[in-house]
Order: sequence, then structure tokens, then C-alpha cells
Amino acid sequence: MADILVVEDKESLRTMLRKTLEAHGFSVDEAADAYEARRRLQAARYLVVLTDLKLPAGSGLDVLREAREADPDTPVIVMTAYGTVEEAVKAMKDGASDFLTKPVDTEHLLVLLDRAVDRRRLLTELILLKEEHQRRFGLPQVLGEDPALKEAMLSLQRAAATDTTVLLLGESGTGKELMSRALHQLSPRAKGPFVAINCAAIPENLLENELFGHEKGAYTGASARKVGRAELAHKGTLFLDEIGDLPLALQGKILRLVQERQFERVGGLQTLTVDVRVVAATNQDLRTLVDEKRFREDLYFRLSVFPIEIPPLRRRRRDVLLLAEAFVDRLARELGRRGLTLSEEAKRALGAHSWPGNVRELQNCLERALILCDGSTIEATHLQLDPPMRDGPTLADVVDLSGPLPEVTKRVAARAEEEAIAVALRETDGDRASAASRLGISLSTLNRRLRKSEGEES
Repeated sequence: MADILVVEDKESLRTMLRKTLEAHGFSVDEAADAYEARRRLQAARYLVVLTDLKLPAGSGLDVLREAREADPDTPVIVMTAYGTVEEAVKAMKDGASDFLTKPVDTEHLLVLLDRAVDRRRLLTELILLKEEHQRRFGLPQVLGEDPALKEAMLSLQRAAATDTTVLLLGESGTGKELMSRALHQLSPRAKGPFVAINCAAIPENLLENELFGHEKGAYTGASARKVGRAELAHKGTLFLDEIGDLPLALQGKILRLVQERQFERVGGLQTLTVDVRVVAATNQDLRTLVDEKRFREDLYFRLSVFPIEIPPLRRRRRDVLLLAEAFVDRLARELGRRGLTLSEEAKRALGAHSWPGNVRELQNCLERALILCDGSTIEATHLQLDPPMRDGPTLADVVDLSGPLPEVTKRVAARAEEEAIAVALRETDGDRASAASRLGISLSTLNRRLRKSEGEES
């Protein structure tokens, strides 16, 4: 595809322009009239369009409109021998990036073209940056095939279309902030700001100031008004991470913000109203905190309108390698070390680890492994994982391993089946249909296995 389309009816000028541009390093397509220009614009994309204003079979304004319709970001430079203010204003109003009078000053033309090309490339880079931002923080980055995670993601998509307050539940490191960013990106507020604050990371005496800001003179050293996070999130999303650590003294003010979208700055008397959506997250059991009088019940009910539970990584065994390979690929690209792979031993070590720190621990582990790895293969030793804990009962403690191997294998398989069914039923609160779906068997098969197990016990 050529860089520039030159639209000019005079062959001598068109040839001169082509040679000048080619000498400057551009590739060029030519059109002698508006009809040919429109045909080329419908078939290809150009970095810049350079067109005469007076043309056979139409005008340069027709070419301008066609170029803008094909790609609104295409810069169009209009030339004319009849340069009037009215014509220049009309072309610029229709979207021309620059206006050039004949006879053409080639040095001036090259300056305009370089500027137009730079502008076009900048727009492309901004689009790519936006796509990278969405890739890193939006829903597609929430990787996983586990049914519980898929259910959480489906709930997230449903909630995103509304303005409902969402409470994200899950252990530390499960990706609650990532999910909150995905919720924001999928919502009608996506063009607004996403403002996050960690309620556990800021001292209690500073948290109110950080959330709501202060007025000048509110306290010693407050020499100017400060805008708080709630105000910065206007028209967007305010993410309150670790909401369970919010001091009781502030919980009433957060309740008012959630319910009425109103607050006062520290030291201020004016009530401010903001248009924000509140998303909260916690790794604690808020219901227990309410029972212990450490969390307001009215705030708990207001925050938990739409709770979404994010499962820990130890319950997403099938996702460990999927996430690991994705992290290795991304980290390798960031470090300029493409082609890195995990050895089979490393994969086994990753699969055997319990991941108490969840996805964050997995990412940190792989980042450390990439630094330690000198070659193209990440080995188990690079992961520096602790050996599996052996505090609990071993297989020999729960299954009779004596006798011929076929019989031992049969006993082990039966025991594993019993445990898998028990876990599935426990995680689905006894819902047999859901448990059967999770186990990949039919409900009738599950019922038959349970009847068999009950019969053996009796």
C-alpha cells in the first residue's frame, strides 16, 4: 500500500509531485480526477491524501469527504490555484488538515506532509496504547477456564451494564482490583476516571483526608484546598479496596457517599455531590465483622447489593498453567526475552504448589524465575518454590496400598472418586446438578455413585 495518494488533473504537476515525494522516501499512488480518487480511497488506506481543489468528475472537497468517510483519521492536504479565504475555510471546516496554494512550494509541502504523517502515526500509537490498556486491565486479561471464575466473570458483565454497587469478595492476590478495572471498562462510565484507594494502606488519621480532601486552613499545614479521591472519581468509578479495614468513624461517611453521593471536605461546611459508582472489595468476612460490631450493618447491606466471589487459585488448578504461560509470555516480551518456555518439571512444580498468595504470588514467582533463568527454558529450580507440605495424612494413611498393583490402583481410584465427589458437593452447597456439571458427569451417574457409596457404608 502506498503512503500518499496524489490527486491532480494536470499530468506534469502530478508527475513532479510524485517524483518529489518519492525522493523524500514516500511511496505514491496517483489519481487524475475525483472519480479515480474515490475508487482508490475505497480500495486502500493512505497515510496522507494530497488533492487539488478543482478536479474533473467532482472536486477536492468530494475527495476530502470520501477520505474522511473511509478513515476519519486520514490527514488531507488541499491544493488550489484559486486560493481564497472562503475556500480555505470551507476545506478546513470539512476536515482538511492543511491548505496549500499553487504554485506549490515543495519545501513547504514536505513540511506539511511530515507534520501530517507524524500526526497520523501519533493517533495510531494512541489507539495501540488504548488497546494495550484494555488488554492489561480489561476483562480479556482475566484469564481462566475454571467454572467458578467464569461464573464470576459472567456476573461482572451483568453488573457492568448497571450502576449497582458491587462488592468483590476474595482472598488477597486473587485479582480483585483487576476485576474492578474490568467492571469499569465494561460499564457506561468507561470514559470516566477509575480511582482506587486501599483502605488498609493509609493511616486512619489520613484516610478521611485522602477520600474527601480538605479546605484551606482545615488544620495546621493545610495551606491550600485539596481535592479528595471521591471528587476525582466524578463521572467514573471509585474503588474502595480492603473495605473491611475502614475505621468505624469513617463508615457513616462512606454510607452517605454510597447512598446519596454526597460528602463534605475535611474542615468544610459545603455539601458536595458527585456522580460516582462505588465498587468495594474485601478479603474479610464482613458479616462476621458486623456481628463483632466492627462494621456497620447498614453499610454492609448497602455495599453487598451485588456480591461477586473470586475463587482462590488453589480451587482453580486447571488455570495455574494457563496463567503461568500467559505471565511468562508477557514478562518475556517486557524484558525483551521472547521464546522463553517452562520445562515439564517446572510445570509439575507449579501444579503441585498450593499458592496461598494466589495469582499475585504466581506472577511474582515467575518474574523472579525469569530473572534467574539464563537460558531459554525456565526450570523448577528457578521457581524457588517450597516443597509440598507433608503435615497431613499421606496416601498410605487413607488407602490400603498392599497387594497386587491392579487391586491397589482400583482402591486408589475409588478413593479419589469419593474425594472428588465430596469436594464438588461441598463447593456447590450440596447441589447435585451443579456438582455433576463440575465433575463432567451426568446427574444420573452421580446419583448412582452416591447410592453405591451409601450402600457400601451400610
